[in-house]
Amino acid sequence: MAANKYIISKAEAESMAKSKGLTVPQLLPSLVKQAQDLARPPISNFHVGTVGLSSDGRIFFGANIEFPGLPLHHSIHAEQFLITNLAAHGGGPKLLYMAVSAAPCGHCRQFLQELREVSDTQIIITDEHPENNDYKPISSILPHPFGPFDLLDQEMPLILEKHDNGLCFKDENFITQNGNLSNLANGYCELAKKNDGILKLEALEAARGSHAPYSGCPSGVALMDCDGNVYKGSYMESAAYNPSMMPVQAALVAYMVAGGGGYERIMAAVLVEKEGVVVRQEDTARLLLKYTSPKCVLTVVHCV
Repeated sequence: MAANKYIISKAEAESMAKSKGLTVPQLLPSLVKQAQDLARPPISNFHVGTVGLSSDGRIFFGANIEFPGLPLHHSIHAEQFLITNLAAHGGGPKLLYMAVSAAPCGHCRQFLQELREVSDTQIIITDEHPENNDYKPISSILPHPFGPFDLLDQEMPLILEKHDNGLCFKDENFITQNGNLSNLANGYCELAKKNDGILKLEALEAARGSHAPYSGCPSGVALMDCDGNVYKGSYMESAAYNPSMMPVQAALVAYMVAGGGGYERIMAAVLVEKEGVVVRQEDTARLLLKYTSPKCVLTVVHCV
């Protein structure tokens, strides 16, 4: 397995497949168990894992994540994790093949519709017929989809395609939780102050790259751990609204993919969003961070 547990390079994927006398798509089902081992489902104890082959030849992993104390809709589904991982690391405009341990729920089948030509993506569900390695198109499990082009024009960029929302900071004023950094120990307080500018710029970049064509409310989050490392996540909407991926969830995926460890290591966060919009992320981000890393201080910066 690669040093990064969540991504396998094209060369390594081809080498692994060749050593087993398989093609790369045929390799995917054998990696699903490793994806399941990455899951964090303390509520359901139901481990879901998925792996996908992107159009640039890399293999990406996804797993389900649950957060005790929070409503279930804060959970990150394995398929959402996979797409977030792929989008954050420039895996190319298409997902060619995917293998998943259990049949995707309706929520995930809908989220996958935000990918270009996803009806042609080939899927295999490993717990259905483990002896049968035949793929089938995703269109076979969602035959009459409601998707982006029921609401958008054909040229609108989708999740895996480049976005540039053209945002800039409204001003240099910002709002912090409790109005200061007193929630942090002195050493972490100084670290947060030192990295404040970096966090704000990373969150702005994430907001610029967010997929928010339905609400017109782009947003992004950047997290900082106790070592000063920064992880960012972009908001990603679904045409069906409810399966949308919040920017704080996407940032947590980035944190896990980079090997960030326990959530308690997250010390500071910045959310960039527009002021007074119809879809606002601040309260949800505060709630999720309160339960995952109570010491984390959230800063909200408005953009235009």
